[in-house]
Amino acid sequence: MKPPINTLYYGDCLEVMSDWDDDVADLIYLDPPFNSNARYNILFGQGNGGQRRGERRAQVMAFDDTWHWDAAAAERFLQIERSQVNPTRGLLVGLRTALGDTGMLAYLTYMAGRLLELRRVLKPTGTIYLHCDPTAGHYLKILMDQIFGGENFITEIIWNYGTPSGGRAAGRRPVKAHDNLLVYAFKAQEYTLNEVHSDAHVETWFRHTGDDGRSFRTRSDGGGAIRQYHDEEPGVPMSNVWSDIRQLYSQRGWFPNTRARQEDLGYPTQKPLNLLERVIRMSSNEGDVVLDPFCGCGTAVAAADNLNRKWMGIDISPFAIELIRTRRFQGSDVNVSGVPYDMEAARHMATNRPFDFEKWAVTRVPGLVPNARQVGDRGIDGRGFTLDDASVKGRNLVLVQVKGGRFNLSQLRDFLHVVEREGAALGLYITLDRVASRGARAEAAGSGTIGFGTSTYPRVQLWSVEQWFAGERPDLPAMADPYTGKPMVGSLGVKM
Repeated sequence: MKPPINTLYYGDCLEVMSDWDDDVADLIYLDPPFNSNARYNILFGQGNGGQRRGERRAQVMAFDDTWHWDAAAAERFLQIERSQVNPTRGLLVGLRTALGDTGMLAYLTYMAGRLLELRRVLKPTGTIYLHCDPTAGHYLKILMDQIFGGENFITEIIWNYGTPSGGRAAGRRPVKAHDNLLVYAFKAQEYTLNEVHSDAHVETWFRHTGDDGRSFRTRSDGGGAIRQYHDEEPGVPMSNVWSDIRQLYSQRGWFPNTRARQEDLGYPTQKPLNLLERVIRMSSNEGDVVLDPFCGCGTAVAAADNLNRKWMGIDISPFAIELIRTRRFQGSDVNVSGVPYDMEAARHMATNRPFDFEKWAVTRVPGLVPNARQVGDRGIDGRGFTLDDASVKGRNLVLVQVKGGRFNLSQLRDFLHVVEREGAALGLYITLDRVASRGARAEAAGSGTIGFGTSTYPRVQLWSVEQWFAGERPDLPAMADPYTGKPMVGSLGVKM
């Protein structure tokens, strides 16, 4: 299948790409999990608007980067070991001897399958950038050598993003201040390489702008001054050490009007837009197709769009897909593939991927986001905050529970207790099918109502995915944007 371009794909990139034709991408950039042994969460109010005063911070899990040798890892390794054609077989069998059944080996077996698919979909003239850090970068380098060929290794870019403070400066180790980008071509003799230059170089030396908009500097010439234009003598091309682009993390909270602050979506591993724009300018041309198989909050696809490239982005998190669609491409009609488009598809997701269904169902409602935990969540699948407090002082928390199976009255009663236990202003109980039971509606109505300004809302509401497809929305007060704490802009509930 030739995949549609300018499209967001929801799902595991390995499964998504397995249906694609060969040779579909001119440039691949991936910023996969690093095996950092950390869970990356977003805090409400961590984006541009900051946290509201008195607001209790709630976490939204972006992704989990902890790896363990489990049944899934053992099965991946067994499939590789049994294969006679997998080019990573010898390497990974040897690494198992060296590493044992560890989280690192589990991570490398996961990456191996996806990198093999990425090589298949990369065009013969294409380039791939693998963003990593020293945690697993040395293992990924030899894995890339096996898959793409050591002779097709182009360079390793060191992105020196500055010296952060805080936790990374603690402990008995030097401060971590760089990431690595491993760059490979499909064929080292046939790949795109455009000359690019440091923005800092232009700002430092070519500081003047003529009436025609061209940047220039003045130089002496036989006692007089002449203009040297940047577009005529741009200077020294970029090296493989990039130190003029700062990491967004190091700039949050201090300089509200900087470009980095304006870009910040609160996503924990978000990369700056100008980093991806440089990669794309260097290794593609206008009209080329850029693929990001771990697109997260969508920096690469946004950069590609800005630079008149075609793009495809894949992510396994419905939260990430929704974030890109509503924040990166706000007001645009972006294609999304892999999410339910009717009740039959929703039933299939609820049966076969129940955790994904929970997350997807929560994000149908503007202002609500999935809970950080999927197991042991204490009856909470999602939450949000109303823009204003209720008549009961200090209450602005909205809790959500999702059920994809048949309606069960006792489960509804349990959720009513959760709403009371957490002191929430409102509760939303989401089911797959519309609940017709009078008894259930009576139970929910028994929780009473609560006022917001001059309006009154049911304390607990029953609502369903069936109603969402029918265009019926729950009756909620104005919600705060979960990423910024500001009033909602646009709608997260528009059908995809």
